Amino acid sequence: MKGNLRDFSTTQLLNLVNLARKTGAMSIEATDDAASLYFRDGKLIHASTKKQQGDLANMLLYTGKLTEEQVKSFTGRPNLSNDKALGIDLIKSGAVKQQDIVQSVKEFMLDIIYSLFSWTDGQFNFNQGAKPSADIITVPLNLDNVILEGSRRIQENERLLDELPDLSVVALQITDKPLKDVKLTPDDWRVISHIHPRNTIEQIAQQNSMDEFQIRKIVYGMLQAGLVELIKPEGFQPKSAFQTRATRKQAEESPGMKRSVVERLITRIKRI
Repeated sequence: MKGNLRDFSTTQLLNLVNLARKTGAMSIEATDDAASLYFRDGKLIHASTKKQQGDLANMLLYTGKLTEEQVKSFTGRPNLSNDKALGIDLIKSGAVKQQDIVQSVKEFMLDIIYSLFSWTDGQFNFNQGAKPSADIITVPLNLDNVILEGSRRIQENERLLDELPDLSVVALQITDKPLKDVKLTPDDWRVISHIHPRNTIEQIAQQNSMDEFQIRKIVYGMLQAGLVELIKPEGFQPKSAFQTRATRKQAEESPGMKRSVVERLITRIKRI
């Protein structure tokens, strides 16, 4: 099974794998990134991208279970040549618990798979029967829940796009509302710490390693709470040619008719 995300959406691909209880590896090659997904009997068991490598040390660092210093300390040992050996050593040393490892792997995979729902272009290929390395720690995830949450995020992202269409042309300014009266998350504080008249929202996201959905959700929440307001960035130079979201959407809608073939296939599999 191979094709392009212009014709087969991430939702449809996951539905096919789930309903047919497929085992194998799926690779997706986009312009600026690439994803690698492994499935067993229709469940997602491992995920990584070119930008987010799916080794255990990186997962634990990503979820805040280990610090950079701890990662360097443990991964530098010659006897810890694979994820399973590293996991056993981390548990024995008391650095993390087994549940920490399981939870970190789940969170890492979910963040990756949810980000793929926003990919609209990229070549994909499914290699039937392919399995990840035996050294990799895998955790099975039910795709029914993943698809439901991913679809919800797509709808929410549409609303956020309407509220904040272009993150590269707006900055944030903190209002006079006292921050001490509001319960802020660590991610909220990270965004607030980078607010500056010259920093666009897009730049704030890059400085905090956040994707567009995450930064839009945080900024939208702070806007609704009256904590920040939108301003034009200092030194901003408008683009000579502005393409509205409606224009972009209109240009991208043509592949939609091709998706109906996949939808019919999914319906047929459900009847089996």
